[in-house]
Amino acid sequence: MRGWAAAVLLLTALAACAAGGTSEHVVVGSKAFPESWILGEAASMLARTAGAETDHRQNLGATEITYAALRSGAIDVYPEYTGTIREVLLHGAGGSSLDSLRSELARSGVGMSDPLGFDNSYALATTAGDEQRLGLHAISDLRRLPDLRMGYNHEFLGRADGWPGLVARYGLPSRDVRGVQHEMALEALAHGELDVTDVYTTDAQIDRLGLRLLDDDLGFFPRYEAVLLFRADLPARAPHAYAAMMRMAGHVDATAMRRANARLVLDGRSVQEAARGLLADSLGRDVLIPAADSPAREIARNTWKHVQLVLFALLVSIALGVPLGVAAARSRVLGAIVTSAAGVVQTVPSLALLALLVPLLGIGAKPALTALVLYGLLPIVRGTQTGLTTIPASIAESAEAIGLPPRARLFRVFLPIASPHVLAGIRTSAVIAVGTATLAALVGAEGLGGPILQGIALRDPSRVLSGAVPAAVLALAVDGAFALASRVLVPVGLRLSPTPN
Repeated sequence: MRGWAAAVLLLTALAACAAGGTSEHVVVGSKAFPESWILGEAASMLARTAGAETDHRQNLGATEITYAALRSGAIDVYPEYTGTIREVLLHGAGGSSLDSLRSELARSGVGMSDPLGFDNSYALATTAGDEQRLGLHAISDLRRLPDLRMGYNHEFLGRADGWPGLVARYGLPSRDVRGVQHEMALEALAHGELDVTDVYTTDAQIDRLGLRLLDDDLGFFPRYEAVLLFRADLPARAPHAYAAMMRMAGHVDATAMRRANARLVLDGRSVQEAARGLLADSLGRDVLIPAADSPAREIARNTWKHVQLVLFALLVSIALGVPLGVAAARSRVLGAIVTSAAGVVQTVPSLALLALLVPLLGIGAKPALTALVLYGLLPIVRGTQTGLTTIPASIAESAEAIGLPPRARLFRVFLPIASPHVLAGIRTSAVIAVGTATLAALVGAEGLGGPILQGIALRDPSRVLSGAVPAAVLALAVDGAFALASRVLVPVGLRLSPTPN
């Protein structure tokens, strides 16, 4: 028996060792634009070829959100650009050399790969027709054309190496400048609704739309060499995956990147197919990709994930909001504090709240659920408070006169009478949650927001509709379900319409 026991322990130990050799797990992130998706997916594919279990979290929103996710450990690696690192992440503190950037990033526990092999800088673009009609060839020419309609990406408008710095360097007028999502700005430019917008120099749309890049004659825009940023512990924690991903360094040139962007943006290929083509062009590596789900199954999966987010958040909002509403109804001071706090949360833009939550909770469902719960509190608190404070005094006195204890008065008299207002608040909260949950895709939470963001980025109406239509139907279904629920949960006497004598 001892011999058998020893053999079992030995086999168990060997199995554990074997499993340990392939237990690497890597979470790759990418920001909300096609090139970042492709580079992130290519890195994921290389890590998988090394035997690592890999997750790819796309559409992580602005640079600050993605970098916060990296520093917090929610992701392990993501593609970035040296100009963005220097100007946005380090605020100019890292100097201009790669070594100085690495040294500054290391203070935050972040490493940086060698450049991947291409530079994707900012540029300003116009159409060929406007170039000839207006004599618009260089950025300096904008000084004599103050009435041009300019539309820039929101991030570009806020970055020191974007519009503010450009205005300071060139002394540009800014009479008609608006924030427009990047892909929509390109379409507006092509249709004559804008005169100038910002582009990336590897953007596949430049050739398709026949755009002309304005000469940066004062040399304002820095170089944006593509790199991989990673957590400092990744080489030791997942050495095989790390080594595989670093193979991209020095091998991805601008031509290969433009081809990959064109496969995704112009040819309608999937992100996986575009990344596979990039690896084949750059490394001569053909990577097998799994078969994609059918559109119907993808919509069903995204809808189910969306329902889970909304349902869980709503249950938590009810569990917190109803007691807070009861407390608010009993004390004017507490009521003012609770409703004011819940109201302040409502005034915070969804994207800003998500950005604040990412450093605390990472990416994925946790920050999304937290935001949905916070946004869902105010309607429930106010509905409960209103329902309880509008109960006629005679009813409250009668309940007390017959000797009902406070708990029984609350659950058997007051809450049933207040139930129409309580349910109305919950109903409003549920509908708000369905719509707000689409923004959860910006922090890596799955749901119907993912296809909407991808469809906007790729100018693919069918993909936008695959997320927007189910979300709208879900909101209508939730609203209808609560209308039916009120017939069951609200006491009959409160549902009867008064009849004239």
